[in-house]
Amino acid sequence: MTMRGRVWKYGDNVDTDAIIPARYLNTSSSEELARHCMEDIDATFASQVKPGDIVVAGANFGCGSSREHAPVALKAAGVECVIASSFARIFYRNAINIGLPILECPEASKHVEANQELDVELGKGIIRNLSSGRVFRAAAFPSFMLAIIEAGGLVEYTRQRLHNSLAGHE
Repeated sequence: MTMRGRVWKYGDNVDTDAIIPARYLNTSSSEELARHCMEDIDATFASQVKPGDIVVAGANFGCGSSREHAPVALKAAGVECVIASSFARIFYRNAINIGLPILECPEASKHVEANQELDVELGKGIIRNLSSGRVFRAAAFPSFMLAIIEAGGLVEYTRQRLHNSLAGHE
């Protein structure tokens, strides 16, 4: 699974309230959440993010409350992947559960800048900065996690496995 996109760069401790402010949690519409994604820390994000863009951030991305709305908002806004020095554990799990690829890579976080273009190979954990020529390595996803991401999240992955099991194609 390879993706290519333009970088949106943020610092350390971007919490779930910054990703999707609590005042919008009264909706479960992913499209509505996307319209307000990152608005309190970057007023241009929601209107300028393009499908396939990549968020790169510092340490502890997704800290704060455990709301699943945060990775949903990013994915619905068109973010293809999030790369950070580290992630809050519950955000990490929620992102995988909804099929949003995330990679921990402190070196990429440190050396990638906004508006650069990245090429990311999830299966190998390779991050290529096409703007600077630098290559970074993150831990590759285990095959079962990659299968969840490729399916679009845990619910769709489970549906597919049940369908294949019932059809005798396990």
